[in-house]
Amino acid sequence: MFLRKKCRYGSRKLQFLLLLLMLGFLLLMVTTLNPPPSNQSKEGTFQPVEFNPREGYQVDFAETQEMLETQEESQQYYPLDGLSPFISLREDELIVAVVSPTGKRNHSKARKGYRVVKQQSRRPEEKTEGDPESQLLPLPLQAAGELGLDTHGFNEALSERISLRRELPEVRHPLCLQQEYDSSLPTASVIICFHDEAWSTLLRTVHSIMDTAPKASLKDIILVDDLSQQGPLKSALSEYISKLDGVKLIRSNKRLGVIRGRMLGAARATGDVLIFMDSHCECQKGWLEPLLARLSSNRNSIVSPVIDVIDWKTFQYYHSMGQHRGVFDWKLNFHWEPVPEHEEKVRQSPISPIRSPVVAGAVVAMDRHYFQNIGAYDSDMTTWGAENLELSIRTWLCGGSVEIIPCSRVGHVYRNHFPRAFSYEDALVRNKIRIAETWLGPFKENFYKHDTVAFLISKAEKPDCSERLQLQKRLGCRNFQWFVSNVYTELSQPEDTPGFSGRITGLEKPLKKALLNSSLVVTV
Repeated sequence: MFLRKKCRYGSRKLQFLLLLLMLGFLLLMVTTLNPPPSNQSKEGTFQPVEFNPREGYQVDFAETQEMLETQEESQQYYPLDGLSPFISLREDELIVAVVSPTGKRNHSKARKGYRVVKQQSRRPEEKTEGDPESQLLPLPLQAAGELGLDTHGFNEALSERISLRRELPEVRHPLCLQQEYDSSLPTASVIICFHDEAWSTLLRTVHSIMDTAPKASLKDIILVDDLSQQGPLKSALSEYISKLDGVKLIRSNKRLGVIRGRMLGAARATGDVLIFMDSHCECQKGWLEPLLARLSSNRNSIVSPVIDVIDWKTFQYYHSMGQHRGVFDWKLNFHWEPVPEHEEKVRQSPISPIRSPVVAGAVVAMDRHYFQNIGAYDSDMTTWGAENLELSIRTWLCGGSVEIIPCSRVGHVYRNHFPRAFSYEDALVRNKIRIAETWLGPFKENFYKHDTVAFLISKAEKPDCSERLQLQKRLGCRNFQWFVSNVYTELSQPEDTPGFSGRITGLEKPLKKALLNSSLVVTV
């Protein structure tokens, strides 16, 4: 009996030991397959950025904090009498993250050829103490299959895998490589307005500017956050930008839109030249000097680089073949066309400036004082859309010129589609109406005949363009007939124009409401 109890006790003890061994083995397997995260960032790998939910979106800039509250600070220029100043900073409580004076800029050496780098792969010897990229953690990759098309309209997942400082192919004309520029070129402020832009494309734009622009010519880069809601663009972006030399971050506490956001950035700029750039661009080496050189010899002009295409799906760089200029149709829709023969004849060489009726809004540069004196952007335009047409037409009519500089090239990501967060159809139509009512004169009827929705809205909501019309008289601007006869002769009178009949579809609620509140009757 005693021996039987002893055997039972020994059997239980053995079972207990086996259970402990099994648990220990499982724990060892879990630890091996899922190692604890390291706090140190390894070169060429992506580490997640930790966010404290208790902190929310509060931004701590330590000693680099600057509050913009007074209207006096915003008015850095002396416009012509009667002109409205830049957007008043009193309307928005703003925080600016100013660069740390200890930050260093590291200009990467250009290498020939083109390659898409899936992750950051800089050589160890290029890494220096104080380099922001060696101190900051990139954002984590999205899960497989989440391309970000719905959010951004381009392949965000692939963009996150590409280096923030990748090399671009050399696509400039050989004569551009032989150009030498004066050391006394004017300085430039690059203004980038963004709303919920992808982390990778935004910072690739910033690094591209810093790595390709001469340090003596680049005064500052001003990022204007137009009330972004994405978490990574809050404290993580502020920390990143604070370690980049010459980069400032301005945050608005309400939506301004690209037009007013750019004007806000211009009010804080200190460079001789303003360069407005979209937040998903990449600059070619030597892109800045040709723009500054042209503006130094002709201050009463607006210039733009050649805009190359960065594919939204593959992020490959496609350079434009041949020379093109920006034009528009009677619907006031922008598009590109080859430079006509009569314009080619007046150019002295393949790299001479190209006269362009209008320029694209992706990248545009002008003298800071000239921009203010001709009325800046139309502050009554909302969100974004067609502001590049208004600025270009006004410049031509009021004594200036608009040009594309072939030796300056910048790549731009053209979205596959515009996400709902970036919907701007309503604003675009109203902005076009302001152009028609202000600058087209009798030619506005051609616009309304081609855009029935714009015609109906103009009858329901007559825009107040009195301030811009006064500006037109003050500057002694020509009429639109001069523009058609001397700048864009191809914009001839339409022979077959559509009528104002049929069913109205695709109107957003604000447009429908405007029509319902009007006395205009539309027959079907």
